Amino acid sequence: MIRKFAGIGWIRRHPIWSALIAAAALFIIYKVAAPKKPTYEYVAVAAQRGDVVRIVSASGKIRALNTIKVGSEISGQVSRVFVDYNSPVTAGQPLAEIDPTRVQARVTQAEAQVQLSRASLAQAEAGLARARTDIEIQGREFARRKELSERGFTSKTGLDQSANAVAAAQSAVKTAAAGVVSARAQIRQREAELQSAMLDLNRTRILAPASGTVINKLVEPGATVAASFQTPNLFEIASDMGVMQVEASVDEADIGEVRVGQPVRFTVDSYPDQTFRATVRQIRTSASEAQNVVSYLVILQVQNPEGKLLPGMTANVEIITGARPAVLRVPSAALRFRPREGDRPKKEEVRVKAGVKPPPSVWLASADPYKPQRRAVRVGLRGEDFVEIAAGLKPGERVLVRSRSLEKKRTKEPEEDEEGQEAGK
Repeated sequence: MIRKFAGIGWIRRHPIWSALIAAAALFIIYKVAAPKKPTYEYVAVAAQRGDVVRIVSASGKIRALNTIKVGSEISGQVSRVFVDYNSPVTAGQPLAEIDPTRVQARVTQAEAQVQLSRASLAQAEAGLARARTDIEIQGREFARRKELSERGFTSKTGLDQSANAVAAAQSAVKTAAAGVVSARAQIRQREAELQSAMLDLNRTRILAPASGTVINKLVEPGATVAASFQTPNLFEIASDMGVMQVEASVDEADIGEVRVGQPVRFTVDSYPDQTFRATVRQIRTSASEAQNVVSYLVILQVQNPEGKLLPGMTANVEIITGARPAVLRVPSAALRFRPREGDRPKKEEVRVKAGVKPPPSVWLASADPYKPQRRAVRVGLRGEDFVEIAAGLKPGERVLVRSRSLEKKRTKEPEEDEEGQEAGK
């Protein structure tokens, strides 16, 4: 009791110090006992009706629908070139000419060989005619000698000599006939050589195989063309620049969603503000692998009436594999978002710790901003930015998409605000 009264006496003697100590004690108690103000908040957006689009992204190159590589089948020096880049050509139009002097000499030589073969055939036919005449003469002589031999007016030796002459004449006829056959075969051989030389002479003029536009020229006058092992390419012609194709590489994880006839949109760096439309024309089953990534080539067909698309341009492709117009949708982030551990109901915590995978759900904003409510939903089409909600949610209900820090930051505030606006679209 004495100490108690002594303490009261000290307080009375030092009122200012006593007041300061009491204020400090109350402040410490308040700081310890008072609830802490949260340093974050949840961002919510309203479920609204709109379009949901599912896309497969890829990149590719623009090519002409039909590109023809024009080459030369003969060797020689290019003497003239008649076209240039972007020149329109028609089928059969001359593109270039290879010096025909050496080939023309071959044609002249082949023509002379044909004439010689025909002269040899004439000689062989004349020899055959002589052999046939001789066999007739020898036949009549043998018959006369045989008749005289039967009458006893000639010897057996004379008859044998006449028989040998007939046999020799018959052999001569066969030899002459074989010579005729050989001469005719030689004529056909020489004529074939002449046709080959004439064909090579015609090939000295490089002609356009189809109508189109010259998109590449690989030869100039004076260049030497060597066609010994493979046909050298001299020109590339795009048959129709009004219709182009895009060769897009699609990842193996996405190729299962791609179908022929699906609509496609793409952009090119030359026209970043313009979106071009195309259609899936072909899905090639041959896979290509680069750096352990397997992809498949998808051919897209696009109309090019204005000629803006040029071969070789890089296209940023989006293949539309699914679309739902005017459906109830929420941002894709709403299905992935989970509130912080202390803000979730205890049942939810138990389910998460047990490893139970919850059905598709979203978290709704409630009267208490830090006690959101979980709502199971039935999901329809999943798009890149939005997801269709087929059941479980009404238009206008606000779903949480992310959390945002309330601590003041010097540089991050504008970016976070923009992110919140983007999520609310």
